[in-house]
Amino acid sequence: MTQTLRPDLAAIAEMIGAGTRVLDIGCGDGRLLEHLMTTKRVDGHGVEISQPNVNACVARGLAVIQGDADTDLSEYPSQVFDVAILSQTIQATRNPRKVLSELLRIARRSVVSLPNFGHWRVRLSLGVKGRMPRTVALDYAWYDSPNIHLCTIADFVALTLESGAVIERALTINARGQTRAMRAHAWGPNLFAEGAIFLLRPR
Repeated sequence: MTQTLRPDLAAIAEMIGAGTRVLDIGCGDGRLLEHLMTTKRVDGHGVEISQPNVNACVARGLAVIQGDADTDLSEYPSQVFDVAILSQTIQATRNPRKVLSELLRIARRSVVSLPNFGHWRVRLSLGVKGRMPRTVALDYAWYDSPNIHLCTIADFVALTLESGAVIERALTINARGQTRAMRAHAWGPNLFAEGAIFLLRPR
Protein backbone atom coordinates (compact mmCIF):
# COMPACT_ATOMS: atom_id res chain seq x y z
CA MET A 1 0.00 0.00 0.00
CA THR A 2 1.44 3.36 -1.02
CA GLN A 3 1.89 6.12 1.51
CA THR A 4 0.25 9.52 1.28
CA LEU A 5 2.14 11.78 -1.10
CA ARG A 6 3.37 15.27 -0.31
CA PRO A 7 1.06 17.84 -1.90
CA ASP A 8 3.57 18.78 -4.61
CA LEU A 9 4.08 15.13 -5.56
CA ALA A 10 0.32 14.55 -5.60
CA ALA A 11 -0.05 17.50 -8.01
CA ILE A 12 2.65 16.02 -10.24
CA ALA A 13 0.92 12.63 -10.17
CA GLU A 14 -2.27 14.24 -11.47
CA MET A 15 -0.37 15.39 -14.57
CA ILE A 16 0.75 11.86 -15.49
CA GLY A 17 -1.41 9.78 -17.79
CA ALA A 18 -2.23 6.12 -17.12
CA GLY A 19 -0.06 3.52 -18.81
CA THR A 20 2.67 5.96 -19.83
CA ARG A 21 6.40 5.34 -19.81
CA VAL A 22 7.88 7.52 -17.07
CA LEU A 23 11.39 8.43 -15.94
CA ASP A 24 11.60 10.02 -12.48
CA ILE A 25 14.95 11.81 -12.18
CA GLY A 26 16.07 12.46 -8.63
CA CYS A 27 13.35 10.10 -7.44
CA GLY A 28 14.51 10.03 -3.80
CA ASP A 29 13.01 7.10 -1.93
CA GLY A 30 10.73 6.28 -4.86
CA ARG A 31 7.47 7.28 -3.24
CA LEU A 32 6.11 9.11 -6.30
CA LEU A 33 7.27 6.39 -8.69
CA GLU A 34 5.65 3.68 -6.58
CA HIS A 35 2.41 5.67 -6.42
CA LEU A 36 2.33 6.10 -10.21
CA MET A 37 3.02 2.43 -10.82
CA THR A 38 0.34 1.36 -8.35
CA THR A 39 -2.42 3.81 -9.24
CA LYS A 40 -1.75 4.57 -12.91
CA ARG A 41 0.06 1.43 -14.06
CA VAL A 42 2.88 3.44 -15.59
CA ASP A 43 6.03 1.78 -16.90
CA GLY A 44 8.17 3.52 -14.31
CA HIS A 45 11.93 3.95 -14.10
CA GLY A 46 14.01 6.12 -11.81
CA VAL A 47 17.41 7.78 -11.53
CA GLU A 48 18.75 8.78 -8.14
CA ILE A 49 22.18 10.07 -7.10
CA SER A 50 22.04 8.77 -3.49
CA GLN A 51 23.02 5.11 -3.17
CA PRO A 52 21.02 4.62 0.07
CA ASN A 53 17.93 5.95 -1.71
CA VAL A 54 18.62 3.66 -4.68
CA ASN A 55 18.86 0.72 -2.30
CA ALA A 56 15.56 1.70 -0.67
CA CYS A 57 13.87 1.95 -4.08
CA VAL A 58 15.18 -1.43 -5.22
CA ALA A 59 14.02 -2.98 -1.94
CA ARG A 60 10.52 -1.72 -2.82
CA GLY A 61 10.72 -3.42 -6.21
CA LEU A 62 11.31 -0.26 -8.23
CA ALA A 63 13.50 -0.07 -11.35
CA VAL A 64 15.86 2.64 -10.13
CA ILE A 65 19.53 3.10 -10.96
CA GLN A 66 22.16 5.36 -9.49
CA GLY A 67 22.86 8.32 -11.74
CA ASP A 68 23.47 12.05 -11.97
CA ALA A 69 21.09 14.34 -13.86
CA ASP A 70 24.02 16.54 -14.88
CA THR A 71 25.96 13.78 -16.62
CA ASP A 72 23.83 10.70 -17.31
CA LEU A 73 20.73 11.90 -19.17
CA SER A 74 22.72 12.13 -22.41
CA GLU A 75 22.89 8.32 -22.43
CA TYR A 76 19.14 7.99 -23.04
CA PRO A 77 17.76 7.89 -26.62
CA SER A 78 15.58 10.76 -27.80
CA GLN A 79 11.83 10.58 -27.09
CA VAL A 80 12.14 7.23 -25.32
CA PHE A 81 9.82 8.28 -22.47
CA ASP A 82 6.33 9.74 -22.48
CA VAL A 83 7.08 11.81 -19.37
CA ALA A 84 10.26 12.79 -17.56
CA ILE A 85 9.87 14.11 -14.01
CA LEU A 86 12.36 16.38 -12.26
CA SER A 87 10.96 17.19 -8.83
CA GLN A 88 12.68 19.77 -6.59
CA THR A 89 15.99 18.99 -8.30
CA ILE A 90 16.79 21.44 -11.11
CA GLN A 91 18.04 24.11 -8.70
CA ALA A 92 20.49 21.55 -7.27
CA THR A 93 22.05 20.65 -10.63
CA ARG A 94 25.30 22.16 -11.86
CA ASN A 95 23.95 23.01 -15.31
CA PRO A 96 20.16 23.54 -15.21
CA ARG A 97 19.94 24.65 -18.83
CA LYS A 98 21.63 21.48 -20.09
CA VAL A 99 19.50 19.30 -17.81
CA LEU A 100 16.29 20.94 -19.05
CA SER A 101 17.39 20.47 -22.67
CA GLU A 102 18.01 16.79 -22.02
CA LEU A 103 14.57 16.41 -20.42
CA LEU A 104 12.94 17.93 -23.49
CA ARG A 105 14.95 15.60 -25.73
CA ILE A 106 14.34 12.27 -23.99
CA ALA A 107 10.62 12.72 -23.24
CA ARG A 108 7.50 13.93 -25.04
CA ARG A 109 6.44 15.79 -21.90
CA SER A 110 8.42 16.93 -18.87
CA VAL A 111 7.23 17.86 -15.39
CA VAL A 112 9.53 20.15 -13.42
CA SER A 113 8.91 21.43 -9.90
CA LEU A 114 11.07 23.91 -8.04
CA PRO A 115 11.11 26.20 -5.01
CA ASN A 116 10.48 29.90 -5.58
CA PHE A 117 13.32 32.10 -4.35
CA GLY A 118 11.14 35.11 -5.12
CA HIS A 119 8.74 34.34 -2.25
CA TRP A 120 8.05 37.33 0.01
CA ARG A 121 9.61 35.62 3.07
CA VAL A 122 12.84 35.14 1.12
CA ARG A 123 12.88 38.78 0.11
CA LEU A 124 12.03 39.96 3.62
CA SER A 125 14.70 37.82 5.25
CA LEU A 126 17.37 39.12 2.92
CA GLY A 127 16.16 42.73 3.01
CA VAL A 128 15.47 43.12 6.73
CA LYS A 129 17.59 40.52 8.50
CA GLY A 130 20.44 40.32 6.01
CA ARG A 131 20.38 36.54 6.36
CA MET A 132 19.80 33.74 3.86
CA PRO A 133 16.16 32.71 4.29
CA ARG A 134 14.61 29.52 5.61
CA THR A 135 11.06 28.73 4.53
CA VAL A 136 8.90 25.61 4.29
CA ALA A 137 10.23 24.93 0.80
CA LEU A 138 13.78 26.05 1.57
CA ASP A 139 14.40 24.60 4.99
CA TYR A 140 18.20 24.53 4.95
CA ALA A 141 20.95 26.57 6.52
CA TRP A 142 22.98 28.29 3.81
CA TYR A 143 25.95 25.97 4.42
CA ASP A 144 23.84 22.78 4.20
CA SER A 145 21.65 23.69 1.23
CA PRO A 146 21.79 21.49 -1.88
CA ASN A 147 20.38 24.42 -3.86
CA ILE A 148 23.24 25.88 -5.85
CA HIS A 149 21.23 27.86 -8.43
CA LEU A 150 18.75 30.21 -6.80
CA CYS A 151 15.93 31.12 -9.16
CA THR A 152 12.44 32.58 -9.12
CA ILE A 153 9.41 31.36 -11.04
CA ALA A 154 10.00 34.13 -13.59
CA ASP A 155 13.63 33.01 -13.98
CA PHE A 156 12.55 29.44 -14.73
CA VAL A 157 9.91 30.58 -17.22
CA ALA A 158 12.61 32.56 -19.05
CA LEU A 159 14.83 29.45 -19.14
CA THR A 160 12.04 27.31 -20.60
CA LEU A 161 11.48 29.83 -23.39
CA GLU A 162 15.21 30.07 -24.11
CA SER A 163 15.36 26.25 -24.23
CA GLY A 164 12.57 26.04 -26.81
CA ALA A 165 9.96 24.60 -24.47
CA VAL A 166 6.24 25.19 -24.47
CA ILE A 167 4.51 25.51 -21.09
CA GLU A 168 1.33 23.45 -21.31
CA ARG A 169 0.33 23.85 -17.67
CA ALA A 170 1.71 25.67 -14.64
CA LEU A 171 0.74 25.55 -10.98
CA THR A 172 1.88 27.50 -7.95
CA ILE A 173 1.98 25.80 -4.56
CA ASN A 174 1.80 27.56 -1.20
CA ALA A 175 3.09 26.66 2.26
CA ARG A 176 -0.12 24.70 3.02
CA GLY A 177 0.35 22.55 -0.06
CA GLN A 178 -2.50 24.17 -1.96
CA THR A 179 -2.03 24.52 -5.70
CA ARG A 180 -3.40 27.15 -8.06
CA ALA A 181 -3.32 27.35 -11.84
CA MET A 182 -0.89 29.97 -13.05
CA ARG A 183 -1.74 31.93 -16.18
CA ALA A 184 0.81 33.43 -18.52
CA HIS A 185 0.24 36.97 -17.24
CA ALA A 186 1.10 35.76 -13.70
CA TRP A 187 4.57 34.44 -14.52
CA GLY A 188 6.10 37.42 -12.78
CA PRO A 189 7.14 37.87 -9.15
CA ASN A 190 4.68 35.37 -7.57
CA LEU A 191 5.41 36.71 -4.10
CA PHE A 192 3.10 34.25 -2.32
CA ALA A 193 4.10 30.99 -4.03
CA GLU A 194 6.48 28.69 -2.17
CA GLY A 195 7.11 26.83 -5.41
CA ALA A 196 5.80 25.92 -8.83
CA ILE A 197 5.15 22.91 -11.03
CA PHE A 198 5.41 23.06 -14.83
CA LEU A 199 4.25 20.66 -17.53
CA LEU A 200 6.43 21.22 -20.59
CA ARG A 201 6.84 19.90 -24.10
CA PRO A 202 9.39 20.59 -26.83
CA ARG A 203 8.38 23.26 -29.31
